[in-house]
Amino acid sequence: MKKLTALLLAVVMVFALAACGQSAAPAAAPAAAPAADAAPAADAAPAADAAKVGQTVLKCAFNQTITNPEAKTLLKISDDLYDATQGRYSIEVYPDASLGDQAQTLENVMIGALDMSLVGNAIIEPYASDFAIIATPYVYDDINHQERVFESGDPALAALYATTEEHGFVVLCTYSLGARNLYTRDGPVTTPEELKGLKIRVIGSDTCIQMMKCMTSGTDGVGMPQGDVYSAIQTKVLDGAENNIITYVDLVQYEVAPYYNYTGHLLLPDELVISKQVLDKMSAEDQAALRKVCEESMPYCYKLCDELRSDYQAKAEAQGVTFSEADIPAFQALCKDLITEVAGRTDITKGMYDLIVSLR
Repeated sequence: MKKLTALLLAVVMVFALAACGQSAAPAAAPAAAPAADAAPAADAAPAADAAKVGQTVLKCAFNQTITNPEAKTLLKISDDLYDATQGRYSIEVYPDASLGDQAQTLENVMIGALDMSLVGNAIIEPYASDFAIIATPYVYDDINHQERVFESGDPALAALYATTEEHGFVVLCTYSLGARNLYTRDGPVTTPEELKGLKIRVIGSDTCIQMMKCMTSGTDGVGMPQGDVYSAIQTKVLDGAENNIITYVDLVQYEVAPYYNYTGHLLLPDELVISKQVLDKMSAEDQAALRKVCEESMPYCYKLCDELRSDYQAKAEAQGVTFSEADIPAFQALCKDLITEVAGRTDITKGMYDLIVSLR
């Protein structure tokens, strides 16, 4: 059924986008309205005309707004790629899930119906389960530690990335918007005891669901599409959710969950992926140029996110959000066994965990 769904979506996108990798410049059109988990739109349009439009334009899906720092990074990559390939390639960014949610866009990348997408680590895990190790709760000391891991260029990281190629896509680089924290509807949550029994939305990966079970001492996290979270908290289906401060503010979820609790439990990576079919059609020189500009974009994105997080907290405070410091050591202790289990699954996860520990 997944394959059938992906193929049907591919047909829609082929007609809507006039095929992947088209050489024509994008038409000027406004960005779609935010819709975090919307279905692909036949009239999906890029965010804006690119400053530099290549002979071949690679289409890249993104599920959040064009003002998001990751989207700004993608626009920078496009210009850098244009320069590095002497105008042979550029990238067209489609924000606001206008080409579908992350799961849909990854499936279309896998079959070559879409060139690129920026997706959360949890979307990759069902295809390449070893990716769970880089999205395990409290596996990093802080955001700087995580950045050192992804910018290391270590063979252990290359071995992890290589596991996606049999599924038709290649990981080019990895970003992070920052630590994910709990936010709740009815009051602060700063200890495991206060969290116990609450229904908290998490990304629907096994690792994230198990993470919340550990943190609550028994209550599974609730996997739910991002587009349903606001109303689920508003109608008391959920007691809260968890996300980084940038996404929390961009999606105005402070309106229904005005308590933001600094648990710092997860630094969830986002991966920029490209269809293996598309990459293989590029010359060796252009492939090397693409990989280089993507690798060089990581410090830029991390710095941009770091600069924005304090601004976003100020925005949330202006909206009446209450910020609370949580008992992080208490939550960390509850997640130790999960870290050990995930790290020991395969030689690849062991190698990645050793790398993470060595860069502390």
